Order: sequence, then C-alpha cells, then structure tokens
Amino acid sequence: MSEQTTPFVQIYTDGACSGNPGPGGWAYILRHPATGSEKEASGGAEETTNNQMEMQAVISGLIALSKSSRVEVITDSTYVAKGAQEWMPNWKKNGWRRREGKSWKPVKNVELWQQLDEQLSRHEVRFQLVKGHSGHPENERCDELAVAAVEQYK
Repeated sequence: MSEQTTPFVQIYTDGACSGNPGPGGWAYILRHPATGSEKEASGGAEETTNNQMEMQAVISGLIALSKSSRVEVITDSTYVAKGAQEWMPNWKKNGWRRREGKSWKPVKNVELWQQLDEQLSRHEVRFQLVKGHSGHPENERCDELAVAAVEQYK
C-alpha cells in the first residue's frame, strides 16, 4: 500500500494501577486526523501492574484498527516505547530472554510483549513519548479513563 492509501492514525494511551501490583486500568483514544473521527476505550484487570496496563492500552488500540495503518502511538510510558523500539528486537533474537549479569532471564510480561509484537507487525508504528501528568490533553483524558477503569476492579 502506498502512503496515500494507507490510513494514518494517532493512538493516545495510558495505564494506571492502584498498588503495583493491584487493580489496574488502561485506556486509549484512537484518532483519524484526516476525518477527525475519534474513539475512546478502556478496560482493566483485578491484579496487574502499571507496566502491564500501559502495554495493554497500546495493544488494545492497535487491535481496534481494522486495517493496516501508519500509526503514531503517543504514550507516557518509557517502558513501552523503549521496549517496542529498542529492546524487543534483541529479546526476540534471544528467544524472549534478556541478559541479567552473566545469565539469561525470561523477559518480564513476555505474553504482552508477544501480543504487542504481533500487532506491531500489522502496522507501521512509531512511538512518541510525552511527559505524564503535564497537561497534555489526550494523555490527561486517557489517565482519567484508566483511573475510572481501576475503580471497577477495587
């Protein structure tokens, strides 16, 4: 597909946790700048971590795309952005293991990383990091939605 026919989408994401681990929530805003259409979604889990919810937000946003797209993921999670762009290629090459000192350890949250990897392979994705709780409107909205989702699991 050419760049002209491949849709461009922005996905704003956030995750939240009450206790770490504890009840958690995730949220995304999916925006098609060309049409102005927007969709919000959120969910959560009873026993999870903040990093898992940050990842689930991105995974869920990418799953929501019905066709291959050029995607800009805007997140406040260094863990997700660096993990997807820098760490994951080596983890995959090393059988989803990471070096810890002189030994190999399984990658934490490997099931979520593998789901994210699968979704990333469907799209052309770049990540943009924003500072959390800094007044970024979409990040603040995702935070509200994620925190509200946490309440369902308390």
